[in-house]
Order: sequence, then structure tokens, then C-alpha cells
Amino acid sequence: MNRIITLIDGSAYTDSACDHAAWVSEKTGFGIDLLHVIDHRPGRSGPVNLSGNLTLGARSELLEKLTKHDEEGARLARERGRLIVDAAKAHLESLGCKDVQTRLRNGDLLEAVQDVEDEARVLIIGKRGEHADFAKRHLGSNLERVVRVAHRPVLVTSRAFKTPKRATIAFDTGPSVAKAVDHIAKGQLFKGMAIHLLHVGDSSEALVKAMEAATAKLREAGYEAAFEIVSGEADAVFTEKSKAGEIEFLVMGAYGHSRLRNLIIGSTTTQMIRDCPVPVLLFRPDMNA
Repeated sequence: MNRIITLIDGSAYTDSACDHAAWVSEKTGFGIDLLHVIDHRPGRSGPVNLSGNLTLGARSELLEKLTKHDEEGARLARERGRLIVDAAKAHLESLGCKDVQTRLRNGDLLEAVQDVEDEARVLIIGKRGEHADFAKRHLGSNLERVVRVAHRPVLVTSRAFKTPKRATIAFDTGPSVAKAVDHIAKGQLFKGMAIHLLHVGDSSEALVKAMEAATAKLREAGYEAAFEIVSGEADAVFTEKSKAGEIEFLVMGAYGHSRLRNLIIGSTTTQMIRDCPVPVLLFRPDMNA
């Protein structure tokens, strides 16, 4: 099915995720599914030690209170989740989106993603989640986990949405980027946008030929496309260009043959997602794009 699975958690990035979903839907005609996962499991704070001087009756009473506490917590978490998805749906409908469905799930986020991704064409997630440390620019704890299990392209949203007029592909000769180029050439999401292929690092004959072939494929698909090779450190160059407004939307492989290949924590990819204030669309070579 052609669905846009949008992961929301009530954080500051929820509106941005919805705005990006609305843009993808407008460009592609895909419907939107809003997914909020409630991870409220009894005993998450750890086992309670009841082996002290409590009498049998006291232990039974305490266990009963703890059970009621967990039940109330689960009820409140579900009520909060319903408010989150209902508010997100109303926001999307105010933007003119007609086909919006809500999904409220209990359990593990990754299991929920795996259950629904067969229906998806793209997954959308905010760069930072509800518990991210904005002061330290930490990425959301679920971002790497989702990208590692997803078999669809993952759109990591910026803090605020701005309609992009051009997209930049962080180019290398790996299969992930080849998948991304093929996806752009065949799809509708980037129609009307200029495509810039940018490689940061050393040049080679093989690299130039690969970039020429990718550019030709995009031009044959009707895109205004060009490529460029610049020297420097990838994270620094892409960050500088995105902050200067030269990059509005970044497409990159989650794995590749260059320094971009390590996903995600501790790698150049992490730095680019964290520091570039633009949306990032990630591809893996085994993704069904």
C-alpha cells in the first residue's frame, strides 16, 4: 500500500513531522498514517524488593497498590497518546490532507514499525524525540533503531518545515546512493526540484563516471541535474552549505563506500543529521524504495 507512516511522540518535532508528511502526500498522492507507540510496561522502573521486614499482609497490600498504579499509568499513557494522534490528525486536515489515519499501539516501537512498514512507501521521524537534549543537540534515541530495522526510505525531519525547491544528494559510489538516484528518477516526490549531486573528498575517474551516469539518468527523467566534487571533510562541508541555504533537502545513503558508510552513532552520518538544519532522506541498499 502507498502509505506515509509518520512516527509522532508529542515532542516539539511532531508538528514538523506532520508538515513534512503533508508535503510528501501532496507530491505523491499517498495517504498518511500517524503512528504513536505507547511503551508503558509494568515494572519498567525495575523490580520491587519485597524481601525486607514486610509481613505477608503488608506485601500483598503493596503489590495491590503497585498494580493499581501501573493500571492507572497505562490508562493515562493511552489517553495522552489518543490526544497526540487526534491533534496531529486535526493539524494535517487543516493543511488540506484528506486521507489521514491514526494508529495507537502498545509495546515496542520497532515491533510496531515492522508490523506496518509493508504498507509504507516512506517512514517519517523527527530528528529529536520527546526526551532529546536540545542543548547538547542529541539525536532522538529511536532514530538509529528505526533506520536499522526499516526496509523503506526514512525521512528525518528538520525542526521546522520549509518547502524545498532543490535537493542535494551526498554522492558516493555505494549501492545506497544508487538506490536513492533510482528512487528519485522513478518517483514523484522530487518532481519540479533541481537535483545537485555533491561528493566531498578525492576525485577519481570511476567517481566522475558514476556521477555523470547518475546525472544523465536524472536528466532523462526530466530533472535539472548537475554534479560537483569538492575537497574537505564531508560533515563540515555539508553542514556549512546547509546553514548557508545552499542545501535545502539532503538525500544520502545510510551505508556506502565512503566515510559516510557507518550508521549512525559516532559516524559522519550522525554529525550531518545532527548539524544540518534540513530534512534528510536516508536510503539503505536493502531498502524497498
